[in-house]
Amino acid sequence: MSAVRDPEGLEGLGFARLLHERARHAPDVVAHRFVHEDESTEELTHAALDARARAVAAGVLAATDGRPEPVLLLFAPGPDYLAALFGCFYAGVPAVPAFPPDPTRLARTLPRLAAIIEDAGSSTVLTTSDIAPLMADWLADTFGGRAPRLIATDTLDAADGGTGAEPPPAPRPGVPALLQYTSGSTALPRGVLLDQARLRANCEEIARGFGIHPGSSGGLWLPPYHDMGLVGGILTPLATGIPVTLMSPVTFLRRPLSWLRMVSRYRATIIGAPNFAYDLCVRRATDAEVDALDLSAVELAFTGAEPVRAETMERFAARFGPAGFRAASFLPCYGLAEATLYVTGGKPLGGWQTVSVDREALEAHGTARPARQGQPSRSLVSCGRPGPDTRLVIADPATREPLADGAVGEIWVDSPSVTDGYWRRPEETAETFGARTATGEGPYLRTGDLGFVLDDELFVAGRLKDLVVINGRNLHPVDVERVCEAAVPGIRRNCGAVFAIEGAAGGAERLVVVYEADVADEARYAEAIDGIHRAVSMELNLRPGAVVLVRPRSIPKTSSGKVQRWLARRHYLTGELAELASTDERARR
Repeated sequence: MSAVRDPEGLEGLGFARLLHERARHAPDVVAHRFVHEDESTEELTHAALDARARAVAAGVLAATDGRPEPVLLLFAPGPDYLAALFGCFYAGVPAVPAFPPDPTRLARTLPRLAAIIEDAGSSTVLTTSDIAPLMADWLADTFGGRAPRLIATDTLDAADGGTGAEPPPAPRPGVPALLQYTSGSTALPRGVLLDQARLRANCEEIARGFGIHPGSSGGLWLPPYHDMGLVGGILTPLATGIPVTLMSPVTFLRRPLSWLRMVSRYRATIIGAPNFAYDLCVRRATDAEVDALDLSAVELAFTGAEPVRAETMERFAARFGPAGFRAASFLPCYGLAEATLYVTGGKPLGGWQTVSVDREALEAHGTARPARQGQPSRSLVSCGRPGPDTRLVIADPATREPLADGAVGEIWVDSPSVTDGYWRRPEETAETFGARTATGEGPYLRTGDLGFVLDDELFVAGRLKDLVVINGRNLHPVDVERVCEAAVPGIRRNCGAVFAIEGAAGGAERLVVVYEADVADEARYAEAIDGIHRAVSMELNLRPGAVVLVRPRSIPKTSSGKVQRWLARRHYLTGELAELASTDERARR
């Protein structure tokens, strides 16, 4: 399928007007294709999406009396979600995408949803008729007389949206297009303000960085209510005029190879996911499944949203090389919701670059110095370079002094995609988005991520809030987790959390390592715990204060699969972990 050539004058348009123009000039072209649980497909043309979005907009405007108040979207991934998203764009109201409640995990998912509704101030919820009954009872019980009204968009008549001949109105000044709530990996969710200009700017930056061309097409499973899936998987294809094939993250997690079958079937050229997804595909793939794939069309496999590991890319390339996958397709990148999405990336078909640094210099002095042969080292993957309109500063988070190349500090960003701040949080907005260096340069976005620059390339070293300081050493949880997963049998990969707790009576901080068990008997539990103690002691010269094994699928994660270390730490301190076995060296508050 060839890409749609842009009619003149589409640059800089809001997404409602962009969809309108696509529907006028290429009504029958498939914009989004969905692969369902049974691997059947459903296609949505520009004209069909335009008609459904107009119907949703009419329903929203009637329910809100035209007020530009935030509207919550509660949908499983699919055409109904897309119609609601673009319907909000048409109506000129902020869309608030949220993870739909999981009936099997209501105790975990509903409190976060309540916090988003309360923070956003949403009085209208869009959903589907199968979700609406569950939500109606819960909303009434939770909010009483303040419960938001529910609209089941799959019951709306597309004819109610009008003929589609008239273009939608321009975006309302000062009204955000989206409130993108953070995934909650390090804190309670906050609504990032995203307007149409930032969204378009970031889509253009992704198109430049990924080298998107008329023959490009996407194949993704990413959650559409998070920045990577929403901006990268839905809005960028529409902005650039290329088709994209999507599937639910639930389908991927149940059957990871269904994603690669989708990529093979539709000859996708652009795929992408966090690091854990590539590892999951390697672990689950059988020889027969690999033999049935053709991944030779893949030109770019981006990886981001969590630490990028060279060994993961090496394993994936080796496992799926016989299916035509090229290792050079991997493109590590770095981004965050506060910058809309994309900040830096590698070169298309340039593969990945790594640097091996002296671990002691990194931990003790915050300096990325090349490791000499025989020295303890840490290997880091480059996340590429920023675009021409993006500036990066590595700053000392305490003094705000800019640091030289090779020095580790907080990553600060200035770009056209940096957003206006957080919804209804002026103090946090000023602190996060108004940073200035000690010499007054700025403002910059403080990302909360630690990293350094070498040869103009960004290397991410960890999260500022996740940083563990033990006996004067700066330890990054991901390094401890990597050591454990490389050496210890009986634990589940990508299912561990490392953090520090204060010792008894205010004593020195202790390192805590928590992992989900991958074995089912007490003797094997003891072997796994001993293995963690031994691996961390030998590789990092540090003995954990506590090692805990917990039940499978009990480590708290975001809906996009990131481990929530801060929440695991809280559960440990309050005794809420589903423990199977542990050492007894811990000190709880």
